[in-house]
Amino acid sequence: MSPDGVESHRIEGFLPAEDLLAQLELGLGKVWFKQEKYAVAEKHFRAAAQEYPSTEAAPEAVYWAGVSAYKASNDPKKLKETHQLLQSRYPSSQWTRKAMVWAG
Repeated sequence: MSPDGVESHRIEGFLPAEDLLAQLELGLGKVWFKQEKYAVAEKHFRAAAQEYPSTEAAPEAVYWAGVSAYKASNDPKKLKETHQLLQSRYPSSQWTRKAMVWAG
């Protein structure tokens, strides 16, 4: 939840420790993203992807890290780089498919 009590990310059911930690890091990134603190959000998204690369949260974290980097810089190259990273690491992920428009 964000400091004002708004839900930013929901985790339901049991998750193994690594998956839970990745989801928590992803949730922190979403809290900061909604507050338009894109550099802080990107840090949390990158941490989720780098520290827990084999979890289901990782491709989503890569996606949002790229969006955060773009929002902070307005540099569309950040989105293209994100698509390339997703394509190389998570080719069958729904997040890779969502990023296809950035392939340019």
